[in-house]
Amino acid sequence: MVEGKDSFMLDPKSSGIATSTTIIKQRPCFMALALLRTSAILLTAASIAVTVTNSQTVIIFSIQFEAHYYYSSAFKFLVAADAIVCVFSVLTLFIVHLLLRHRGSQLRGYYFYIFLHDTAMTVLLTSGCAATTAIGYVGQYGEEHMGWAAMCDRVRKFCGRSLVSLLLSYLALFAYLGLTVGTVHKLRTPPKQ
Repeated sequence: MVEGKDSFMLDPKSSGIATSTTIIKQRPCFMALALLRTSAILLTAASIAVTVTNSQTVIIFSIQFEAHYYYSSAFKFLVAADAIVCVFSVLTLFIVHLLLRHRGSQLRGYYFYIFLHDTAMTVLLTSGCAATTAIGYVGQYGEEHMGWAAMCDRVRKFCGRSLVSLLLSYLALFAYLGLTVGTVHKLRTPPKQ
């Protein structure tokens, strides 16, 4: 009778239970990283939507002036950077989900590539935000030594929406900084058995 009872017990190493328990132990970290990646997708998409729909027309001394994002190379660069980050984040989220589902505990070998991706996206967002911050500063305060006048007192709506777009991109940047730190943490911690 005892032998019959032992025959129904499963060996965790041979049945794949160790793999599923490893995934369950790692699930909170995967969920946090997926949440950060999803928030970066939503923030960059919102930033693109705000920037692309941003325009204002004003009349100064009976001359019509238009403010559009595509008149500035910095704003175009921010839209391109946000679009690249958004698309690659969606692809990475999908790939990580597939790897988690099919590879399970072998996902650790892919962390380095995910880290490289997250670092590249962080650098891209940093450069887009920095370029737009610089041109936004000039638009807000001008540059006397160069003879550039401040324009935001004339196109307040445009500058306000540009600031919202820039803040959304900075929030996406912080999400990617969190992703980079989280991926490094997963690379440094030994796998749990």
